[in-house]
Amino acid sequence: MSNKSNEIVTKNENQVTDIVPGFSSLQSFELAQRAAALLAKSSLVPKEYQNNLPNCVIALNMASRMGADPLMVMQNLYIVHGKPGWSSQFLISTFNTSGRFSALRYEWVGEEGKDSWGCRAWAIEKATEEKLVGSTVTIGLAKKEGWYQKNGSKWQTMPQQMLMYRAAAWFIRAYAPELAMGMHTEEEIIDITPDEYRVVRDVEREVQENANTETIDIEPDGTTGDPAETKTEQEQEKKDDNKAENKGDGRPQQGAIKADGPGF
Repeated sequence: MSNKSNEIVTKNENQVTDIVPGFSSLQSFELAQRAAALLAKSSLVPKEYQNNLPNCVIALNMASRMGADPLMVMQNLYIVHGKPGWSSQFLISTFNTSGRFSALRYEWVGEEGKDSWGCRAWAIEKATEEKLVGSTVTIGLAKKEGWYQKNGSKWQTMPQQMLMYRAAAWFIRAYAPELAMGMHTEEEIIDITPDEYRVVRDVEREVQENANTETIDIEPDGTTGDPAETKTEQEQEKKDDNKAENKGDGRPQQGAIKADGPGF
């Protein structure tokens, strides 16, 4: 009996604890850096993570906390107007595979095509078998909040999908906020961002992308080849010639007869 107990103790002592990327220990942090260095060199990850070690480390930590695949987190975490946000599909998928609830379902209210048309998400909590119901989102609400009228809004072209996405996001933040990690979805960030801020951010991004990209052709004589500049130089040369003629600098004048030439 004692030999068997000693064998169990020996096995427990030799058991290796799994280390996950993160900030909880030095080993976890070192592993996160090594994994991030590999992902940062991949062309399959979004551009926000390519050659960006800090972003990759943060994504790995978030994936570890959510129990999700790191590559899935990277491909579904978007930076919208400077703010990180999840794709709605990823957030719904994470909820459905959490194991704590049934899959999300939707109840529709109102009449399609009217402001009263909308839906709410619901699911069954497996531990209590209680039906949980989220807040109702309607087209009228979208109009009052200013989402529907925004430039390029998808509420006008795909209202049914937007109603489901918004109802699901509200439900998850109400009953499983740890899955969203306090962040909104990509569509929510677009809707709640003022148009003025979006215009400024778009202009700033365009300036950064086009900075120092203009090519100026330099001619052998030092000019840029600009027609306007060439015309200005020609006009200046003509003025200089007229001044020289008026001063009588010895150059033959148009229509003049040389003094030492034969007379006619």
